[in-house]
Amino acid sequence: MLKQRVFKLASALAVTAGTLSGSAQAADAICYNCPPQWADWGTQLKVIKEELGYSIPFDNKNSGQTLSQLLAEQNNPVADVAYYGVSFGITAAEKGVTEAYKPANWDQIPEGLKDPDGEWFTIHSGTIGLFVNVDALDGKPVPTSWQDLLDPTYKGMIGYLDPSSAFVGYAGAVAINGALGGDLENFEPGLDYFAKLKQNNPIVPKQTAYSRVLSGEIPIMLDYDFNAYRAKYKDGANIQFVIPEEGSVVVPYVMSLVKNSPNPDKGRKILDFVLSDKGQSVWANAFLRPVRPDAMPEAVKAKFLPASEYARAKPVDYKKMAEVQGDFQKRYLDQMN
Repeated sequence: MLKQRVFKLASALAVTAGTLSGSAQAADAICYNCPPQWADWGTQLKVIKEELGYSIPFDNKNSGQTLSQLLAEQNNPVADVAYYGVSFGITAAEKGVTEAYKPANWDQIPEGLKDPDGEWFTIHSGTIGLFVNVDALDGKPVPTSWQDLLDPTYKGMIGYLDPSSAFVGYAGAVAINGALGGDLENFEPGLDYFAKLKQNNPIVPKQTAYSRVLSGEIPIMLDYDFNAYRAKYKDGANIQFVIPEEGSVVVPYVMSLVKNSPNPDKGRKILDFVLSDKGQSVWANAFLRPVRPDAMPEAVKAKFLPASEYARAKPVDYKKMAEVQGDFQKRYLDQMN
């Protein structure tokens, strides 16, 4: 079922692929799912240009769209490297669209956050919570729990990315499900929650909605801490990040070398760079937790919520998370449509 949906989505992306193919002719390398407003890829690609001399166009896919495109182009790859949530990276490796590569500083990536052969590896992580534009709440209290979002007070004010396509949406579902008593073999609490949340008319985009939170169009977004901190400290918005009282999850984002890519040597150098001191510092300064433990400056760490708040956010079995993703997506779509 997941495979059918993946190829259906790939067909819908044909226009995007054609556009990107045109960009590829003028680019030195292609990275799928490297949008300027997400995880500060705008800065990272600028620094890569300065350091390596490679022009890499922005790409606004989400993780699911990236996997779909890689599968659709398997016999004639366009991308050189890909970035996605960990479950999509694991699936991409299983589908045979990645190529093993162990980049520089490989040994500094903790076990469990990389494929043993180098088919994928973590570059940074984030924690799921509530990205709240306080001014856009119009005087309503900042929610502190998942349960608060079911209150009709917040009707039309809540957003979350589509769990059937965007990885952050699926990660949010895993967080909610676990916090409400479910686990990766029992999604009933999470599915029941989304059915109730539907009564509050949530906004469900398929791609990053950062600017829509800044503008106040979406006052409360289920999202990562790094987007909330960026909005607060870089864009100067009146933002709070909330790790819900019931708990949440910590989620890695990973990269891979694309199998039979057009520019494999450049792809390898890009992957080396994102794990270098300078590459990791870009993620840290964008409030993502770099995978290399020594790469987070104390001045940046001081802007995060206290460790006592983060204690509510737990890791999960990421391989199992990938294995059950397709079943969850099908059940979510069946229930919400």
